[in-house]
Amino acid sequence: MSRLAAGIWVGAYLARLQAEGIPVYVVARGDETAGAVLVKLATMDGQAVAYQRVVDLLAGTRKWDVLAEGAECEVDAAIARQRGFDPDLWVIEVEDARGRHMLDEPGLSE
Repeated sequence: MSRLAAGIWVGAYLARLQAEGIPVYVVARGDETAGAVLVKLATMDGQAVAYQRVVDLLAGTRKWDVLAEGAECEVDAAIARQRGFDPDLWVIEVEDARGRHMLDEPGLSE
């Protein structure tokens, strides 16, 4: 399974969200080539969800899975722990009261 460089994927993700008028920020820059990407969705009501990409080795596929969800401060703490384990981790924050993150869109979902 080939993998797109993290920096290229992040650039494409930012462009897609910005084209839809969804505010998005790079909170932490990871390794341009091989860094993992974590996406935090803040719904502007004190709640948030953090998504991480997981790999199904048997099927050879990737999908976005929930790392943490609930109060935004708790999600932020979970993200900080992940950054402690992986300094090459990208952290992208999406702010949308309607809960849009586009991770299920073609080209972004896999």
